[in-house]
This record gives sequence, C-alpha cells and structure tokens, in this order.
Amino acid sequence: MATRRVAARLSEGPVPKHAQLRDALARAVRSADPGTAIASERELMQTYAVSRATVRRAIEALIADGVLHRIQGKGTFVAHPRVQSHLHLASFTTDMRRRGLTPTTRVVRVERRVCPVEVADDLGLAEGEAAWFVERVRLADGQPMAYERAWYPTDLLPGLDDHDLAGSLYDLVHRTYGLVVDAAEQAVWADQAGAAATYLDLSATAPVMVFDRLSRVGGRPLERVRSWYRGDRYQIHMTLDRSMAP
Repeated sequence: MATRRVAARLSEGPVPKHAQLRDALARAVRSADPGTAIASERELMQTYAVSRATVRRAIEALIADGVLHRIQGKGTFVAHPRVQSHLHLASFTTDMRRRGLTPTTRVVRVERRVCPVEVADDLGLAEGEAAWFVERVRLADGQPMAYERAWYPTDLLPGLDDHDLAGSLYDLVHRTYGLVVDAAEQAVWADQAGAAATYLDLSATAPVMVFDRLSRVGGRPLERVRSWYRGDRYQIHMTLDRSMAP
C-alpha cells in the first residue's frame, strides 16, 4: 500500500478537506513505484477522519491530473509515467503563426492562489505558498484550439495580473521582466476532454492531446502549465536525428 499514514488530521481551515487530502495523497505517492496500489477508500476515511465523498473527490482529482489511475474491480494505483517526445520550445502564439493561423486568447482568470503541493515542488516554492494561477483558452482563426492552466512564481513576475495576457506570455515575460524562457521539459499524452470540454466546444469524451510543461529561465523554474489541445485540430511535428542521446 503506497499511501503513508499521517498522524495529524486535516484542518478545519479555509482550504476544503478534499483539497487537503488531495495534497496529502499526492505527497504520499510521489516517491512510490508506478503500479503500486494506494490504500482503500475505507482506510483513507479512517486515517484522515473524513467522509467517503471527500476521499472520492480527492482521488478523482488525482486521477484527472494523471497522478493515479483506476482499474475497475481492482483498485486505484500510482500512474505509470507517460512516454515523452522532444518538441520545439515555442509559445502557442508563435506555434500558430508558424502554421499560418491567427492566434488569439480568451483569459478566463488570473489570480494569486495557493498551488498544489506537486506544483510547489516543481516551481521550487514552499508548501502553502501562493503563485499566479492563469487560466486561458487559446484560439486559432477564431476557433478554440487549446485550454490551459498555468502557474508562475509571484516573485519572478510581480504584478502579472496588471498586464494583458491575451497575447504571448513568453513575449510579455521577455519585454516586461527581462526574462527569456530558455529550457523546458514536456510530456504529451492522449486523453478525453473531460473538464476542458466546455472551453473547447467538445463533448467530455472527445479526444484531446495533453501537454504538461515545466519551463525555466536561467535554470530556475518559471512556469508549470498543462494544456489540452483538440485532437481533431492539432498534430505534433517532430524532427528526429540519430545524434540524440538515448
């Protein structure tokens, strides 16, 4: 059983218990081997003194994030890492323009928010520290192409919410803050649209491509972003050569 038992119960503070439990489970399984079963719902209810509904909501959130996966009739397990492809580093705006399309953006929200524990780890932030949360819909020739949810450290981008984020954020970061995104790690996988469907004008079961990127400036993490691209409107181009290290 991958989940480590924690003596302390969840607090009665402003953060909902399902969100606290989600973070606790994410920490518990972070170093577990893929395919390891987590504790049962009943065990989690007893360990954290919460209802079954709270447990299920926390687990469903981690399944949606790709941290866990469920096998019907067997249980819930630590998800296996996705197979990764090396792609060019470019913003959505640049990518669409290269394809001869006109990029536009609809900003859903920009706000300071306490980030999930795994996002804090990736960005080098302390647990419970706030970061910029940016939610946007990206369009090409007026049609929804991608939905994205991104996190940025507030100390690197002070006053980000005062700026227009309807264009290339990488260009804004360079012009306003003097920072250049020079490296990134990215995973790509296929999935169903799920919660992104509303923003992409799709059904919840429609196929999408999911991109999960951690971008850096000068070696420091700047951006953790997950993007859902319409499977019927987007394809990946990769340049391969024999010199790439295994």
